[in-house]
Amino acid sequence: MRAAALTVALAAVGALGATAPTAQATQAAPAQTRAAQAGPAAACRGQAVDPDAVIRYASDIVIHAPLRTVWKLQTEVERWPAWQAPVLTMERLGPGPLRPGARFRWTTPAPATPTTPATTLHITSTVRQIQPNSCIRWTGPAVGAGLRIDEGVHVWTFTQVKGGVRVHTEETWTGDQVEADVPTATEALGRGLEQWLSDLKTTAEASSCR
Repeated sequence: MRAAALTVALAAVGALGATAPTAQATQAAPAQTRAAQAGPAAACRGQAVDPDAVIRYASDIVIHAPLRTVWKLQTEVERWPAWQAPVLTMERLGPGPLRPGARFRWTTPAPATPTTPATTLHITSTVRQIQPNSCIRWTGPAVGAGLRIDEGVHVWTFTQVKGGVRVHTEETWTGDQVEADVPTATEALGRGLEQWLSDLKTTAEASSCR
């Protein structure tokens, strides 16, 4: 979730629509992402992010590494702390590879914002859909002292392109507390997702060069 921890910590929630972002959400998102948000939502096995959520963000990046390397990094969740410094702890809640229904619990710090206190978020993520080397979708709440996201929905897609892999990510949040300040929450979500993509790219490309 490095950068202000809230941005990355909250962005990873859900592990975390068909409608365009609200005016408030668009105002908070970088221009390069608005076009992605305005198009059809990414989906995994036909399921996308929450179409009714007012807090949403989408972005993508091209990673110059083999698809198998990128996919392994992203889906071996127990190794996230090794390449995502804001992931403090990670616990798989069942054996075997990720599959629909698989769950994992992790923590990450969230500093104070104008509307929320500094805290540690406890996130329980449930995989809903997965297609190997293609996409994954997970959902779940994030709860800390004085801060709660009722539901994050996070979709990742992986597409082979010339020279590497295009990774696309979209996420939505719902909950009274974060919806009370849509611009701040959207900015936090966006910065966190951009950091996650950057870390994934750096780690995957370094691994492929060894």
